[in-house]
Amino acid sequence: MSNVKPADVVEEAIVSGKTKATAPSGALVLRGVLGGAVLGATTSFAVSAGVSSGSPVVGALLFPAGITIVILMGMELVTGGFALTPMAALRGLVPWSAVGRYCLMVIIGHIIGALAFALLYAAVLTGFGSHDAGALGQKFIDTAQAKTTAYQALGLAGMGTVFVKAMLCNWLVCLGVVMGMVSKDTIGKIAAIWLPIMAFFGLGFEHAVVNFFMIPMGMLLGADVSLGDWWFWNQIPVLLGNFVGGFVFTGLALMYAHRPARAPHDDAAPAARTTGSTAGTEH
Repeated sequence: MSNVKPADVVEEAIVSGKTKATAPSGALVLRGVLGGAVLGATTSFAVSAGVSSGSPVVGALLFPAGITIVILMGMELVTGGFALTPMAALRGLVPWSAVGRYCLMVIIGHIIGALAFALLYAAVLTGFGSHDAGALGQKFIDTAQAKTTAYQALGLAGMGTVFVKAMLCNWLVCLGVVMGMVSKDTIGKIAAIWLPIMAFFGLGFEHAVVNFFMIPMGMLLGADVSLGDWWFWNQIPVLLGNFVGGFVFTGLALMYAHRPARAPHDDAAPAARTTGSTAGTEH
C-alpha cells in the first residue's frame, strides 16, 4: 500500500533536487561532512568484513548501510545530487549556478568528513603509529594503489577505464537514491536502496565519496601514491564520470521515461484562453 508510482517518484526527485540546490551553503557543507564521515566508517566496515571473511561479496552485502544512513538521516551525498539537482534545473525550478554551488559545498564537506575519519581510523589501526595496520591496513594500501597508479600504468586506457567505471557506478548509486522514494515506509526504503548500491560495490566501480576516504586512508598507511596521483588518475575523472552517470543515465533518463504526454495544466489552458477571449468580446 505504501508503494509510489514511478512517475510520482520522478516528481518527488525533482522537488528533492530543488530543496538541495536552494539549501544554505553552511548546511550543505555540514551535511557533506557527516555524509563523508559515515561513508568512511561503513566503507571501513565493509572492507574489514571482506578481509576477515576472505570474500568481497560479504563487503558488498554490508556496504549499502552507509548510503542508507546518509539518505534516511538527511545528510548529503554529492553523487546522488548529481542526478537530483540537474533534474530541478532542467525543470526550471533552480538556475544551473545553484547546481554548481550545491556540488561545490557538498564536495568540500565530503573531503573534510572523509579525511577526518581516515585520520582517526588510521590512528586506531596503528595504535597512533606504534605498530603496523596488519592485513586490513595492507588492503587499504593495495586498494589505494589499484585506484591510482594502476590506472596510471595503463595511460590513456587507464583514464578511460576509471571514467567508465565511475559512470556505471553512479548510474547504480543514483538508482538507489531514487529508489529510496518508491516506498513511504522505512523498511521499504532500506530494501529499495540496498539492491543497486550492493551491485556497484560488488562490481568494483568507482565512487567519488568512497575514494575521498579510501585513497587518503591508503596513503596514510604507506601507499606509494602522491597527491597528484590521487586527483589526476582518480578523483577528477571519477567526479566527472559520476556526474555523467548520475545526470544522464539516471536523472535525465527517468525524466524522459516518465514525462507525462501532456502537462497537467494543458487541459485547463484551452478553457482559460476561451474565457479570456469571451471576456475580451464582452468588453
